[in-house]
Amino acid sequence: MAKTPKPGKPVRGSTTGRPIMALFDLLGRRWTGRVIWELREGRQPTFRALREFCGNPSPSVLNTRLAELREAGLVEAIEGGGYRLTEIGRRLLKVLIPLHLWADDWAAGLSRDSLSNRR
Repeated sequence: MAKTPKPGKPVRGSTTGRPIMALFDLLGRRWTGRVIWELREGRQPTFRALREFCGNPSPSVLNTRLAELREAGLVEAIEGGGYRLTEIGRRLLKVLIPLHLWADDWAAGLSRDSLSNRR
């Protein structure tokens, strides 16, 4: 298993150890963003439900991502077999919501541009 990216340590794409680079590495891993997204709004799904919400990634990949997110302090396992965002995970999600809105605007702009280029 790849090491969980952590501030102060070299990560994929950067040797500086800067916290933002560790975050980019963590969020750039397959299924990580989707797991965080599916835990929004206080959802506390079981592993099986979370896997379905995420579009059925392989159980081993999902298990690895959950382990990395738990080690990073963003997700916690709860009694009864579910998962939820920690306080710092919820704070990250609040930062990601404006990025989500920006991405929608970006996509809409690209669509308009591609339509105008067809004319």
